[in-house]
Amino acid sequence: MVAALGLSACGGGGDEAAGSTTVRVTLANHVWTDNIKKALPEFEKQSGLKVELTQLGEDQLSDQYNVKLNAGSTDLDVMMYRPLQEGRLFAENGYLHDLTEQTKSNAEWAWDDFQAGPVSATTYEDKVVGVPIITETEVLYYRKDLLEKAGIAAPPKTLDELRSAAEKIKAADPKIAGFVARTGKTAAVTQFSSFLFSYGGDFIKDGQSAVGSPEAKQAYAYYGGLIKDLGPANVSTDMSWPEAMAIFTQGQAAFYTEASSLYKNATDPAKSKVSDTVGFAPFPAGPAGSKAYNIPSWALGINEASGNQSNAWKFIEWATSKAQTLENQKAGVPGPRTSVWADPAAVSTYPADLVEAMSANAATSVGYDRPVVVKVAEAREIVGQPIVDSITGKDAGAAADTANTAFQKFLDDEK
Repeated sequence: MVAALGLSACGGGGDEAAGSTTVRVTLANHVWTDNIKKALPEFEKQSGLKVELTQLGEDQLSDQYNVKLNAGSTDLDVMMYRPLQEGRLFAENGYLHDLTEQTKSNAEWAWDDFQAGPVSATTYEDKVVGVPIITETEVLYYRKDLLEKAGIAAPPKTLDELRSAAEKIKAADPKIAGFVARTGKTAAVTQFSSFLFSYGGDFIKDGQSAVGSPEAKQAYAYYGGLIKDLGPANVSTDMSWPEAMAIFTQGQAAFYTEASSLYKNATDPAKSKVSDTVGFAPFPAGPAGSKAYNIPSWALGINEASGNQSNAWKFIEWATSKAQTLENQKAGVPGPRTSVWADPAAVSTYPADLVEAMSANAATSVGYDRPVVVKVAEAREIVGQPIVDSITGKDAGAAADTANTAFQKFLDDEK
């Protein structure tokens, strides 16, 4: 579970000393990390720096940050972190170094090449505190064969069309669910967020809870009703993505909204019975348009307490360069650079309609998929309850009002 890798021998004298030739990098277990590790000799040769790499599982990574950052430890330089899970906490506590000037200093590296949604998620109080490295958005997965059989010429472009198409397909074959998605109270929040935004709602507006707004109530009612009325029979209310994906890939549902990063589960013949009939489309538009999330699941930041920030930035600049982003994307890791998405070499291994869907989403996206707070897990428990209530047939509006009161108290307590 834990691998600490000394990729090069350390020099003596401590990294805080002037002229240090070492940079200490802490990364999560991820395909992105594996790809970067392979390229590290190139970076060391180009930069003259030696990299001390620590690679940890997500839980171990969080534990280490919790201990070391709270203690003001100086032995972390570069940190791979989750902007939407711990970014607000790290920024508020002053753990992340302000990178605003660095991002402006190299026109060739091109900060303006990064997509707006991911950039907003790594910005705190108008200061850049992280550089996005891995992105995902919510897209519509669908069965091309079922649409053709039902006489539906194209995937739905609006949420109204999605419901109508799901109704038509389920009516033709009651054994096939018209729609499936996550149903678990906390697991569903991220995927529900695109429905919320597309209805014109949000979790928080002007510092106040917005989950009781008319727009939020409509979104809760739509999402829950779609699953209750057109979802799998006897649907569970504790499904995360593996359970929902399994229903879709076993051929038991026509439509499925989910993170783009999970697409291979649907297209791999070894995992999916419907791999040859899966299509992808942009997130359908609601009353406020199509507003899917487009987020950085991971980013790189610099420890504010590090005395080695110059070398840390050299590593980040290299690891997030156009060249490295291209190589990672070719290996199946979606990145945040607009220019890379426009490069045919970067997308040749992705389904063409998935690339189109992700690009369309990026143009109108929102840079978060859950409440942007310090205690994210607790917030998801609160705002996710109306999802479950709506799925089980309870009044979505009343559930949203209850959640709104609880969430407002939560926000007041966090101040």
